[in-house]
Amino acid sequence: MMSGEEYDSDMEYSDDDICYEDYYNNEEDYDAEQVDPSKTDPEYFVFDCLTVEEVERLLNESVEILSNTLQITPSLAKVLLHAHEWAIPDIIVKYRGDSCRLLVLSKIKPPHPPEPVASRHMRHQVCPVCVATQNIDRFNSLACGHLFCKDCWTMHFEVQIAQGISTGIGCMAQECEVLAPEDFVLTMLSRPSTRDKYQQFAFRDYVKSHPQLRFCPGPNCQVVVRAKEPWAKRAICNVCRTVFCFRCGTDYHAPTDCATIKKWLTKCADDSETANYISAHTKDWENHSKSLKLEEQTLQKIKTRINKKVMNASGTWIDWQYLLDAATLLAKCRYTLQYTYPYAYYMEPGPRKELFEYQQAQLEAEIENLSWKIERAETTDRGDLENQMDIAEKRRTTLLKDFLEV
Repeated sequence: MMSGEEYDSDMEYSDDDICYEDYYNNEEDYDAEQVDPSKTDPEYFVFDCLTVEEVERLLNESVEILSNTLQITPSLAKVLLHAHEWAIPDIIVKYRGDSCRLLVLSKIKPPHPPEPVASRHMRHQVCPVCVATQNIDRFNSLACGHLFCKDCWTMHFEVQIAQGISTGIGCMAQECEVLAPEDFVLTMLSRPSTRDKYQQFAFRDYVKSHPQLRFCPGPNCQVVVRAKEPWAKRAICNVCRTVFCFRCGTDYHAPTDCATIKKWLTKCADDSETANYISAHTKDWENHSKSLKLEEQTLQKIKTRINKKVMNASGTWIDWQYLLDAATLLAKCRYTLQYTYPYAYYMEPGPRKELFEYQQAQLEAEIENLSWKIERAETTDRGDLENQMDIAEKRRTTLLKDFLEV
């Protein structure tokens, strides 16, 4: 870090100096002598942001392992992995125990052996779809044995792919649930654009079925986030800086769990009872929500204020950095506070709810104290403000330690 003397006192903050993209970008640095953050920070979460190419390599490694271990085709390995959440050890055990049962459960084989077709050895066959008589070598079937002409298979696949379906494409026969593996589909597709679409959609399905992977929900973002534990914790995309819950992919919502936040959002959209509850049981919910929307304006005001102070020789940028840190923490605390309300709404009455509402009220009070001190802070107030920051963050952390469910 540069010392105060290395900064020119007449330099000003510009809009690009500080990026206020979310409330959790300022991760603390931990050295070897410090306490394990996984034990002290309830929001601590280890994850990686991967490119499409990195994810493809990761998935292909799993396919190769399963294919080599069970001596099956990569196409079959993909179907098994997709159907069983990429749990290689479980798949191997089940396959070796009863391969037929696993293939039926995975919709690779039919529940019952296909009935023999009397005309199968004839040179010509009538396609059940287009009702055209063609040479038998123009027909093909999945493991279920239902024969269709290759032209109809191709049209079937093209229609399904146009609708965004890939790994879910099945046999054309009525009530047949057998799925078409990748190699079967690709042999029927000649158009490069259709083949590319199929593989793109399949990649999407593979990622969605993998418990350790989650697409970044940011607009037009190609990043895939990987975490070994699929917890309902905060993930941050390193490209678009979107903050989201790793488990459900929605806005990060600690301490409320995924199922509860889904119910809450549905309820907010469906009726006015929730609004009545907010008015009766919470302090200024709308104000907190609005405060979050106004945090960018707040930061701009602080930056303007600091510029004036520096121009008037009332300290350097370093002297005023604590004020920006305080504003960031204030936003972080407000963000957590707004998600305590749905948690409290669905809690059963009792001692635990009373404790939660007590901690909620304490956090709310310390947030207001912090906000008040930020608005009035001078360089001589640094110690007092940093003390208030510490108090507010401890209130927030304590509540999350006691009630955050992952």
